[in-house]
Amino acid sequence: MKVVIAALGLLMLSGCATNGGGSWSKQACSKLDSDQELSLSLADDMIDEGKLHAGLANLQRLPEDLPQVRMRKAKIYRQLGQSEAEPLYRSLLSTCLVAEGEHGLGQLAASRNNNALALEHLTRAARLSPTDEKIRNDLGVVYLNQGNTNQARFEFLTAMELKQDNQLATLNLVTLLIYQGNWKQASDLVNRAGLKPEQVTSARERAERLRGAAKSKAPAGQAVSATDSSPSSVNPPITQR
Repeated sequence: MKVVIAALGLLMLSGCATNGGGSWSKQACSKLDSDQELSLSLADDMIDEGKLHAGLANLQRLPEDLPQVRMRKAKIYRQLGQSEAEPLYRSLLSTCLVAEGEHGLGQLAASRNNNALALEHLTRAARLSPTDEKIRNDLGVVYLNQGNTNQARFEFLTAMELKQDNQLATLNLVTLLIYQGNWKQASDLVNRAGLKPEQVTSARERAERLRGAAKSKAPAGQAVSATDSSPSSVNPPITQR
């Protein structure tokens, strides 16, 4: 009975994510004037620099009915861990920024370890905006969390090819290769991308966590698909930029 209730809850949540639009459901993206474009550009710079509160303050000067404003506010609230992010992302689902809305909802679901729901949102986002390397990377992360290494690799490679200097997707692919025990390929990729030692350490730690999660799901005595085949004496070379 609990399983049925949980499944129904998931379906309801998914349905809300698909159909919800909030009070802005009929709002379409309109052309911004030069002052609005400048304010959004400044807010983007602040967000990229990690000045989230300053970015939010800058956005509060702009009309709330602009989807471009709500998208950036949702991004800030998500990074701050605030509940305001979800309704703002949902409000984008009936606008020209529907892909961004699905992406954000997928990120929120993934942060809550609800990979099934995250996969639904991110798959829709990728269909709507297939050349967005950030969406493809995040979709790969969810596939990797689910143990679907083939699809994860496909998405990471897609993200890397869409944006050549996408170190996040590169780092995730290194994590995947280490998780699979492909140390030679991981080392070659680290050298080509010029990843820093701390980035490689992070990738190794995440691969170990993924391996531990896979073992905990496997029946007793059953080998998991990913094994650490590297000799303990091997220390893959790392090139710093």
